[in-house]
Amino acid sequence: MSGQHLERNHNSGGSGAGPNGARGSTALQRGRPRPGEPWLPASSGEVLLVTGNVRLRAETERIAAAVGVGLRTVVDSSAALPIWDTAGMVLLGSDVRELPPRRRAPSVLLGLNGEGDSLWQLGAALGAERVAVLPEAAGWLAEHLGRSHDPDPGGLVLGVTGGCGGAGASTAAVWLAQEAAVHGVRTLLVDGDPRGGGLELCLAAEDAPGLRWPDLAGASGSIGTGQLSDSLPTAGGFSFLSWPGSRERSPEVEPGAVAAVLDAARRGFELVIVDIGRGTESLGSFAWDCNRILLVAPAQLRAAVAAAKLLQELPPVDTALVIRGNAGTALDAPLIAESLGLPLHGVLPELRGTAAAAELGRLLESGKRKAVRRFAESVLQLLDDGEA
Repeated sequence: MSGQHLERNHNSGGSGAGPNGARGSTALQRGRPRPGEPWLPASSGEVLLVTGNVRLRAETERIAAAVGVGLRTVVDSSAALPIWDTAGMVLLGSDVRELPPRRRAPSVLLGLNGEGDSLWQLGAALGAERVAVLPEAAGWLAEHLGRSHDPDPGGLVLGVTGGCGGAGASTAAVWLAQEAAVHGVRTLLVDGDPRGGGLELCLAAEDAPGLRWPDLAGASGSIGTGQLSDSLPTAGGFSFLSWPGSRERSPEVEPGAVAAVLDAARRGFELVIVDIGRGTESLGSFAWDCNRILLVAPAQLRAAVAAAKLLQELPPVDTALVIRGNAGTALDAPLIAESLGLPLHGVLPELRGTAAAAELGRLLESGKRKAVRRFAESVLQLLDDGEA
């Protein structure tokens, strides 16, 4: 997975970094037409803004001017039609509710502070790759526009979430990060659930020196990739960014800060695994920055129903299913995947003592078991093959 990442459409990011010779270093090559891929007109490199909102237009024009990016603005989808598919990037204002027929999804949906959850819902309906709330996300948007001509989008950001409470998403995220690190992939594990108790406790790494989320609460704009990676704690061969495993209340981290951190992570790591959590706040802040999502669910009817409901809240990102269960579960897993309309990416082994291992900070020890390594290896290989 060296220096590459999967994405939902044409998601822009920074250049990747990682050791040469990592597993799958050529399997996720970017920027090459795939066999049978339809020819598209060459991009003009121009950034297209579609909005009739005067304030939104002024905010975006100011940001584009500051980074020296050419911006062409039209008031609605009809006016945008002739240049939509040749633009280097399409920014869509929240006042535009429909896309031109048979046109690619917008790169970023822009809204203004105060629009609330409706902005995320609109982004999902339109298939937007990212959502940015101005003026808070001005720094992130400036960085995003500044990299709009960079052909290398960086590392894969993989989200992991549970279809129901206690599904095993955190366990899966830790084991995947551990296995990727074993194969030489430069990996970052991100705790995306501020109310999850602190993922560092599962790693017995609460005393490891390095930054936690509260230290990055005020981050905005561009964060140096080396600065970030050098400041993070490590465990199990990978870096991690966790919420503190303490009872003290942590400061809130704004979506703009999350976007800035994940953009730096994308540029500095080959694989970023985000344990998203299931709360509305986590889904809004973290899921939209993922390029692919794994939905983990037990092989149970109620879990499948809960997972189906959660799917409706996820952004338009390629999503696959991981079923948690024992050996007999392999028979039920394809049926559950079919009922959810998701590809099956594996069965997370339900091993005795896993819950206790997580509680005691011994999850990394469990991750060395053969059944766990087989599971993690197969999932990572599927991710790799998905972009081959």
